[in-house]
Amino acid sequence: MNTVQGDKSEAILDAAYGIFGSKGFYETKMSDIADEAGIAKGTIYLYFKSKEQLFVAVSKRDCNSFISRLEYALQAHENTGDKLGAIAKTHLTYYYERRNHTKLFFMAPNNDPDLMKFMKAFMNEYMSMVCRVLESAGVPEPVLLAEAYIGILDRLKMDIMLNPEFNEQDLNKRIAFAAALFLDGCRSFLRV
Repeated sequence: MNTVQGDKSEAILDAAYGIFGSKGFYETKMSDIADEAGIAKGTIYLYFKSKEQLFVAVSKRDCNSFISRLEYALQAHENTGDKLGAIAKTHLTYYYERRNHTKLFFMAPNNDPDLMKFMKAFMNEYMSMVCRVLESAGVPEPVLLAEAYIGILDRLKMDIMLNPEFNEQDLNKRIAFAAALFLDGCRSFLRV
């Protein structure tokens, strides 16, 4: 792909990300994306055969960025506690940065087989990364613990996505809380 084609493809993905994020998949029109990207509507179809395929491409780019950020964050830390903190920070910051694009997550074409296949592979990769951190610490049941940790983070992300007053201080509090809760359990928070 030459630079001009790459630039158009990126412009389409950038425009689609913003419009899918604000309107949702079903309310987004390809003409809206074309207008935002500054191209003719037919040009989109040179790169993406359908709106579903474009949504999958937007999701792939976003999820691959998440995995890259997480890999980098994990490499920067040695001990398990710091790695769990890095996972929490990457996970929750990802949603904090996308809090104005919630419809990417809540109004997606959830019956699209290509999207479901990709999302399953993405979740497996993410789970594997968390599981490897726990395995290297020698904990029993690393798979269940990885599922539990991601579950905690997913619940905390809902505050970010649904509370318009959520701020960076709230984010940092939840990052620290999630890692501490997971490492030390509820006992570390009891005042007995």
